[in-house]
Amino acid sequence: MNRPASSRPYPQPPGLPSLQGVIFASVVGSVLVLGAAILFALLPGALSEAADFRAARPCSEVAAPEKGDCLAEWPATVVSTETGRSNKAVTNWVTLDGGAAEPPFRVRMRGDGPVWEKLSPGDRVTVLSWRDVVWAVEAGELRQDTTAGPGRASTVQLAVALTLLVVGTVFLRGAGWLHRRRATDTPTAQVVVVMAATLLASGVAATAATVTDTVWLVLLVAAAGCATVWAATALLLRGLARRRTA
Repeated sequence: MNRPASSRPYPQPPGLPSLQGVIFASVVGSVLVLGAAILFALLPGALSEAADFRAARPCSEVAAPEKGDCLAEWPATVVSTETGRSNKAVTNWVTLDGGAAEPPFRVRMRGDGPVWEKLSPGDRVTVLSWRDVVWAVEAGELRQDTTAGPGRASTVQLAVALTLLVVGTVFLRGAGWLHRRRATDTPTAQVVVVMAATLLASGVAATAATVTDTVWLVLLVAAAGCATVWAATALLLRGLARRRTA
């Protein structure tokens, strides 16, 4: 008498990687690379604004029709200073009064600079603005930028895009490696080496974006740094594999 075939699925052979792990790595990698692609697509607008800001001239040197894009300077009085804390982040705020021409407004200073350290209510300062955005505050001969300075957004955007691209590529590469792998006994040392290499490559790319605003130079430095890191990683992993088989 023949027994009916069991409807239960056969267990996965122990030598094959988990399908869930392959899918997870593929999905995470795809999302990160897609996010990087979106940031790169939006980057030209931010870079154009940064270029316009660098090319702007003081309003005293331009004709009246151009005053919207020039660097304006006007006096203001410090109303109050405030330090905010969110988790471990510290923010420094200054409330300024521009007189009849400008109602009181707040600006966030970048870091604990020389201007922030000496400001107190009633002090007279000079506000530097461009396209109605306050990008710096002067007190005497001292100047300190605000967090709203044009060009900062493009730097952060480029750094984040490069970081997402590097990490996303590693996840996609890992998904392909898992799909082809026939053994699951991956040494912990190999995982640690790959994670450290990913962090180092991402750090090189992000640092390149913050050091210079020339896009082609940033991409060149990031590509060279990533190539060097991954070449060294491949050599190290081969050395670890030889040591295991020895």
